[in-house]
Amino acid sequence: MTNVVVVGAQWGDEGKGKIVDWLSEQADIVVRYQGGHNAGHTLVIDGVTYKLSLLPSGIVRGGKLSVIGNGVVVDPFHLIDEIDRLRTQGVTITPHELKLADNATLILPLHRELDAFREGSNSGTKIGTTKRGIGPAYEDKVGRRAIRVRDLAEPDALGPKVERLLAHHNALRRGMGLNEVDAGALIQLLKDVAPKVLPYMDRVWDTLDHARRDGKRILFEGAQGALLDVDHGTYPYVTSSNTVAGQAATGSGLGPGAIGFVLGIVKAYTTRVGEGPFPSELFDEIGRQIGERGKEFGTVTGRARRCGWFDAVLVRQTIKTSGIDGIALTKLDILDGFSEIKVCVGYRLDGHVIDYLPASESAQKRLEPVYESIPGWVDSTAGARSWADLPAEAIKYVRRIEELIGAPVSLLSTSPERDDTILVKNPFEA
Repeated sequence: MTNVVVVGAQWGDEGKGKIVDWLSEQADIVVRYQGGHNAGHTLVIDGVTYKLSLLPSGIVRGGKLSVIGNGVVVDPFHLIDEIDRLRTQGVTITPHELKLADNATLILPLHRELDAFREGSNSGTKIGTTKRGIGPAYEDKVGRRAIRVRDLAEPDALGPKVERLLAHHNALRRGMGLNEVDAGALIQLLKDVAPKVLPYMDRVWDTLDHARRDGKRILFEGAQGALLDVDHGTYPYVTSSNTVAGQAATGSGLGPGAIGFVLGIVKAYTTRVGEGPFPSELFDEIGRQIGERGKEFGTVTGRARRCGWFDAVLVRQTIKTSGIDGIALTKLDILDGFSEIKVCVGYRLDGHVIDYLPASESAQKRLEPVYESIPGWVDSTAGARSWADLPAEAIKYVRRIEELIGAPVSLLSTSPERDDTILVKNPFEA
């Protein structure tokens, strides 16, 4: 048995929810290790749709332990709301099913306000954030002034910590023309939410270490995608955390030796939400058709996603930066019926062809895609559960993608339904 990390290998929205749900049935523990409630997962189980943005996907499966690791920034108010909403759908959530790292950073209302003000201002770079306070919370974490989950258990010590936090934020707010945050009101807010959050608090690193030593199967669930990684993504149009697979170790408290298999989730085409470069983006009727067929709207924001052809250059790069062992290819059925399908196999930059994404922001904006054309297929792939159910041209497309990205397909998803999956290699048994 091995432990598995699931990571998005594009800009997010690759269909991780279904794959994580499929794998979570075999896992004992499901761990979220980065991000916050800015990245949504949609699960369809027995005809019931569950929308998650902070809780691990395993929470909807009985008998699993769900863990929110220290690498996640946690809005305590959203956490309680999401728990309450899932309970109305019949999901059991108690401290027995859910553990929250005591050293996780909290997202506070002042973080949301700062995020929204920056994104809505007329100056600076618009990143296209969800305005949920993720970035400002991570800023406070690395600035060593954050309020953490453990602090809720020590109300008498909150005063100096809040003052330290507000020394920074109130100076910012004065400069932006915003009202200062009242320390007393913020402390009271934290004291009020504490009894609802603290029952879930845990030494996650220790719990996971014991589970690993006991031979439990651990599934690490990434949010967003590797191309939004703060180091390896399309900077500055990225999120505020590391989204590559290596963060599973740092963001959970387990060492990297606990990771056995890295599964990258990849759409059969490419999408992106928000601002930033997108070399293979389509602005024509084909792009519109892909968006409509794929229902490409954000789970959290409802924003329409930008759509384009599959970009093998980007995926090949994320396979290297995340150490991906195999991929789960999703939404192949969305390409049904196209007579011709294109794949981006390189970029033209200032007259030269390159095979990587340059780190330079200005260079990324000047990239022109170099395409390879592949014959499409007429027959439907929707709901296929074996290679024999696929048109020959669809199989050729999958095999060509494997060649271009340098990684094998471990799973092939042909619809949102969990059982519409072709299994090549089970990551837990690799």
